Amino acid sequence: MSEEKEYLIPFEAADSEFTEKKSRFISHIWPVESEEAARARIEEMRRKYYDARHNCWCYLLREGGVLRYSDDGEPQGTAGQPMLNVFQHREIWNVCCVVTRYFGGILLGTGGLTRAYSRGAADALAASGISRVCLWECAALTIPYGLYEQVKLLAAECGGVIEDTQYGAEIVLRLRFPAGGREAMQRRLTELSAGRCALEAQGEQFMPGPREEVR
Repeated sequence: MSEEKEYLIPFEAADSEFTEKKSRFISHIWPVESEEAARARIEEMRRKYYDARHNCWCYLLREGGVLRYSDDGEPQGTAGQPMLNVFQHREIWNVCCVVTRYFGGILLGTGGLTRAYSRGAADALAASGISRVCLWECAALTIPYGLYEQVKLLAAECGGVIEDTQYGAEIVLRLRFPAGGREAMQRRLTELSAGRCALEAQGEQFMPGPREEVR
């Protein structure tokens, strides 16, 4: 069994946008695994939005507990740190976020800036959704076509995810379950198939799960 503990990451790259007192805030978020990957994303946004007043950013990496941020010319503590706080508060790791601001001519003040950059990070995270990285039990299953729809429902009820489906004389599924889910699925499967179908255990793997909404 793995001794690693579960943690949260962004589910996918996403973006969002809003306007506050004529200033345009454009947010981008990515799951990243290294500082190199995070820096590459930040540089990509700098090139894309070269004419913006500010490209503020932050990233957090679980390995080594790396935390980095930049206000990129905004008053100190009004941009990068509030963005970082959004992810720290929700315990999100392996994330890079850039919030670009096109200045609209009206000053927002330090409180207004802090709220705007916090919102930018939070909106991007909501658009991405989150994924729970945890230990999954992997399995294969061969079933007749007549049981397919019922097996899909059983797998979902046991927290399982169908990774792959192969169609031949019978259907071969590759699935994964959170801890304990495979055993629960087997009990339900035994009842459903009168003992004719059984999960083939294929080890355990630490990996991201399906998309979850940000709470």
